[in-house]
Amino acid sequence: MIALFAVTDAGRRAAAEVASVLDARLHELAELAELWPRLDGAVFFLATGATVRLVAPLLGDKHTDPGVVCVDEARRFAVALAGGHEGGANALATRVAAVLGAEPVITTASDAAGRTGVDGLAGLLGATVDGDAAAAGTALLDGAALVANPLGFPLPPLPPVTGEPRHTITITDRLAAEPGTRLVPPTLVVGIGSARGVPAADVTAALQRLETEHGVDLRAVRAYASVDLKADEAGILAAIAPAELRTFPAEVLAAVDVPNPSEVVRAEVGTASVAEAAALHAAAELGAGAPVELAAEKTKHRNVTVAAARIRPRGRLAIVGLGPGADDLRVPRAAAELRRASVVVGLDQYVEQVRHLLVPGTEVRVSGLGDEEQRAADAVALAAKGLAVALIGSGDAGIYAMASPALEAAGADIEVVGVPGVTAALAAAALLGAPLGHDHVLISLSDLHTPWPVIEKRVAAAAEADLVTCFYNPRSRDRHWQLGAALDAFRAHRPSATPVGAVRQAGRPGQRVWTAPLADFDPAEVDMLTTVVVGSSTTRMVAGRMVTPRGYRWS
Repeated sequence: MIALFAVTDAGRRAAAEVASVLDARLHELAELAELWPRLDGAVFFLATGATVRLVAPLLGDKHTDPGVVCVDEARRFAVALAGGHEGGANALATRVAAVLGAEPVITTASDAAGRTGVDGLAGLLGATVDGDAAAAGTALLDGAALVANPLGFPLPPLPPVTGEPRHTITITDRLAAEPGTRLVPPTLVVGIGSARGVPAADVTAALQRLETEHGVDLRAVRAYASVDLKADEAGILAAIAPAELRTFPAEVLAAVDVPNPSEVVRAEVGTASVAEAAALHAAAELGAGAPVELAAEKTKHRNVTVAAARIRPRGRLAIVGLGPGADDLRVPRAAAELRRASVVVGLDQYVEQVRHLLVPGTEVRVSGLGDEEQRAADAVALAAKGLAVALIGSGDAGIYAMASPALEAAGADIEVVGVPGVTAALAAAALLGAPLGHDHVLISLSDLHTPWPVIEKRVAAAAEADLVTCFYNPRSRDRHWQLGAALDAFRAHRPSATPVGAVRQAGRPGQRVWTAPLADFDPAEVDMLTTVVVGSSTTRMVAGRMVTPRGYRWS
């Protein structure tokens, strides 16, 4: 629950603008103390001093306090005042600032230093922090923390150790007696088998043996699993509550290869293994291609058997579209993925667009035009080694860009994250008006990868189908006649007054936007930095803008 507080008309107006985005509502200041224990976040449209005096008596500790954000009357700044990481104030301030056009003010040390702190690292991994997070975070920023990563998670760049380490941070799903701070990620799935009517206490005792005998940290459990016959087993459900129990048919579990099958169990339930098989099968489903292994073989306590399977981390490949070039047309998730990556791979000019967003220590691999397939192969190979990689491209990476060659080579051994970007068609259309208001098609006129006869057929089909058509790669020094040929194909099917729009360098310095009737459009004005949009027979110019009617009339 997020609550908004304001005492002036200006503050109330600003609160009204963010309310729907945050799914929040405005409250009276008198309600603050009563609401405080239930709040996930609080946004005050007040001076910082007034906000501090209001919340100071209510603050407990950073693990339980909500995130507190303060917005000034002029709506210039959204300040993350308290609960930056654990309370979510940093993220909340960023969201509020985006709505109001303000600047988020983030002062937590790791963010100010452009580094991933302990809380941020735990957030990326979905991990529980066990130990002194504050001391660990300070040591990490000071270059005095040794980070142990035995499971091989793909991590963002971390500050290098510059002297004698004074703190150890271990990323593990196992219990450890060594001093330091542990990050416990949710890597485990526990399988449970039991006799009918088993007491919850016996299930709990069996689970505890995973810790005492196998060193498994139960805080790393992501899910519990069993056979369908146990879907309503009250003792199991009570012992794992509030977690849910994932169950599978006996014939599914019977197909899972396990180290400790039992013919007695097979005779009773139709599968030679419940605990081990359920853990491995559920882990494979949840891991979506990630390697799976038994972290703890079948362990028995009275009439209960338990086993733990581990979902091994994979290398991570983020395929990031940067948009047309302007910073404000790049989606926020793109910046987040760039900060998440330890290696960034891209065309030299695109890397320069985002170099200021990269975390210190990020490895950068650049290459020039024509090396697209090699860039994709390099990014996939680096991710396969277990690294966190960002492969970048302009526009949307999935449209005439880097996603296709990368995903053709990427196997299930790496995790792939796609970040959409504003593609050239959308950037150009927004500048031209609304030319894509009805059915449309994108066609590249480059014959470097597609033979011209194939392109020619596609152009003819689009022209005959009366589709608005957006041409990518329309004209270059060596390919100077194709756009003219394509326009001729449209002239055979469209009125001569059909609008044609062109945008050069959309969202970048030197941007140019122009339109002309199909009969008069001059291909010589176009180059490879231009996107051309040919209207349909219904597209028309309205007040200097291209508009293709949607036709919101229902029959």
